Amino acid sequence: MTRRTLAVVSAGLSQPSSTRLLADQLATAARDELVRRGAEVELRTVELRDHAHDVVNNLLTGFPSGALREALDAVAGADGLIAVTPIFNASYNGLFKSFFDVLDSGALEDRPVLIGATGGTARHSLALEHAVRPMFSYLRAVVVPTAVFAAPEDWSGGSADGALRARIRRAGAELADQIDRRPPSTGPADPFALTTDFAELLGRREE
Repeated sequence: MTRRTLAVVSAGLSQPSSTRLLADQLATAARDELVRRGAEVELRTVELRDHAHDVVNNLLTGFPSGALREALDAVAGADGLIAVTPIFNASYNGLFKSFFDVLDSGALEDRPVLIGATGGTARHSLALEHAVRPMFSYLRAVVVPTAVFAAPEDWSGGSADGALRARIRRAGAELADQIDRRPPSTGPADPFALTTDFAELLGRREE
């Protein structure tokens, strides 16, 4: 059985948070589809609210705390990423952007990513396409076609709730498909690992 890891980043600021609720539902949909395909799945959830001060300190000093390093490594070493942010002023919130600003360069290259967002009105859904998707494209991630936005009315039951659940299932299946196409992740790269032995570094040839 193939082992897969799925990182889930939620940038909600309140507790409880509709952003976290959406992130959990997206994670469940992707995990269930991967399990159906024969994978064993580990979910690694990063609640950015818990790392807010450490993210700011990292921006100022250039060094992450131990807890933030673990969160960054969870994202960098995952087979796929689910990233969900609340929408403020027609874009992602500052904590969401700052977290990905301190992520190691190239960490998301060719990484399957599912994006989602929450907001007070459905009009904010366009921010997924004009702000969130371009950011991950710049980071050279592979963003799945279906982005999922949830407004307050989507949680109220009825047809809106059913439509949201359908989008969640479709997006989860798309992420699982992209993960399934790739070999399992070997984890985050070790910045101190030697890629060349000392003989080659000194210009010597083995006999």
